[in-house]
Amino acid sequence: MTFEPEQLGQSRTDLAEKLRALRKRAGLTGDRLARRCNMSQSQISKFETGKKTPKLVDVERILRALDASPEAISEVTALARIANTEWQDKRSSWRSGMERRQSELASLEAEATELRYFLPSMITGLLATPEFIRASLGHTPGDPFKTVTRKLDRQAVLYDTSKSFTFLLTEQAARWAIVPALAMAMQIDRLASLSRLPNVHIGVIPTGTVAPRGPMNTFTIYDDRLATVENFTGRMVFRDVRDISEYRAVFSLFEECAQFDQDARVLLQEWAEAYR
Repeated sequence: MTFEPEQLGQSRTDLAEKLRALRKRAGLTGDRLARRCNMSQSQISKFETGKKTPKLVDVERILRALDASPEAISEVTALARIANTEWQDKRSSWRSGMERRQSELASLEAEATELRYFLPSMITGLLATPEFIRASLGHTPGDPFKTVTRKLDRQAVLYDTSKSFTFLLTEQAARWAIVPALAMAMQIDRLASLSRLPNVHIGVIPTGTVAPRGPMNTFTIYDDRLATVENFTGRMVFRDVRDISEYRAVFSLFEECAQFDQDARVLLQEWAEAYR
């Protein structure tokens, strides 16, 4: 399935209209359809008016209840997949203010209890020293002071023991130097220090490790409800359970390749000493 970013918003409207049209064509009221799907009538109404985006499993239940044709199933399923995907371009984030983006991330982190981060290229802000954060914002327009402060504030979530964090970093991510050598040594030391927190698991994948898949993108998984995937121009947000399951599977695959605990700290110490 391919689509343009501008399709994402329109697909929600198209999906709502298509579901409503299929129900009417089947000669069913919203209440009768709801009973067939074991849903509430208000839920069906929200789906058909676009007030709520149905998950793919919800759409499949509705299509079965409507005895939809194969062509309709294909069309509506594609719309549902797109409707459960969001594109957030980086320039829009810059225009609205990077502090707002930090607030959005803080909300995601506050709501989740199990968070997974795959970091193939750089260290994430939750694990970064102030020097590393400032350097990482060098390409961002505007005054970075508030963003640096907000990123540092977000790090307090790591000490919430009701949450579990797993970070997987390739050796490249841990050693990618955007600050001078001594600052990089301190940054790597911080990774080792944070790995001792009881709810923070930091795994490293040394260069040369045989892995069955390539590290294509940075991605984050929040529980089983949301995954974000980043590239240079923005990020995709996936809410469909099938997409999230796929990223969970990829994460588990890389997790098996990583070294944790004392084995990871030995490697991190070697990399830090190389910078010293």
